[in-house]
Amino acid sequence: MYSLTMLAQEEASQVASEAVVHHRTITAYSAQDKIMSLFEAMQVKPRRESKRRSYIAGVGLGAAVFATYCMWALDFWWGGRLVKQEEVSFGDMFKCFFILVASGRMIAEAGSMTDLRYLAKGANSIITVFNILDRKTKVDPDDESGLKLEKIDGNVEFKFYVTSLAYPARPDILSTIIGLIERFYDPLKGKILIDDYNIKEIHLRTLRSHIALVGQEPTLFTGTIRENIIYGRGNATEAEIIEAAKAANAYSFISSLKDGFDTSTGERGLQLSGGQKQRIAIARAILKNPAILLLDEATSALDAQSEKIVQDALDRIMVGRTTIVVAHRLSTIQNCDTIAVIQSGAILEKGNHHELLAKGEGGAYYSLVKLQRKEPQN
Repeated sequence: MYSLTMLAQEEASQVASEAVVHHRTITAYSAQDKIMSLFEAMQVKPRRESKRRSYIAGVGLGAAVFATYCMWALDFWWGGRLVKQEEVSFGDMFKCFFILVASGRMIAEAGSMTDLRYLAKGANSIITVFNILDRKTKVDPDDESGLKLEKIDGNVEFKFYVTSLAYPARPDILSTIIGLIERFYDPLKGKILIDDYNIKEIHLRTLRSHIALVGQEPTLFTGTIRENIIYGRGNATEAEIIEAAKAANAYSFISSLKDGFDTSTGERGLQLSGGQKQRIAIARAILKNPAILLLDEATSALDAQSEKIVQDALDRIMVGRTTIVVAHRLSTIQNCDTIAVIQSGAILEKGNHHELLAKGEGGAYYSLVKLQRKEPQN
């Protein structure tokens, strides 16, 4: 029974672990309620097993206490007879009694020493947990205030008093711009506008419902391929799921699997290759049908063959929506309408591929293109 409880608890712990590891994706898709419901459902079995164990432990504890008092009663009764018969003294009888009590207590404490060790370890960990819970976030995900826009065109505008981007702990991270648009954190100076609305004035979950994020490391949860795709929109039909998979160049490999869309991805998608996981993540973004698509190094971790397939899918879904791409591989961005070269948090150059190349040797973009073209030869 104990092993059943542990197994059930491990399943719930796996959901909690994935929620921590993939918190960025969960936040981007406003899937907090879904994860909480799944976690609560996973807790039903451990709770039931714990109740069964507590009933048995209660009976065992009651029996142990009953036996203890019976032994004390027997000691006094038998000892009283021996004292009356003058076979032992009154003092010797009490010595025997206290030896029995002390021995029983020592045995009980020795048996619980292991639990005390884990309790001490848990006490240290709980301090960290409470420190996190006590932190006050500046961006409240449960804030119901703000504009609830049914539709946006996706016109994104950055207005900074100082034209530089920085993330406090990692000042050289380009992906800061992704976090700002998603409102993982707010700019210290300036503001970001979408359709002329300051994003701080838009209802947070409404804002994120119009945005889809595809990151460098594709985020897949334990479950089936279908369950991972419908994170984009829980009420999607089967036809819409298939259409999204086709648009992401994922339908052919999914169809070749024995269980198709019902194939288990394994823990964190370990059953699939990097390219396959990325295409499922893209299908999830397509199903959401966002006005704004954010691509954060979406092809940088792929081999050449997988990159071509994924890039073809990305080129297809970029049409008709605002797409912001963060990339170091220039092949990913050369067809973009506007390219911004950012160094040390500052924008050095801005223009399209041909305009930036026209700057020649003195241009930062030109130098990057030249450098990347030489890399295969070296």
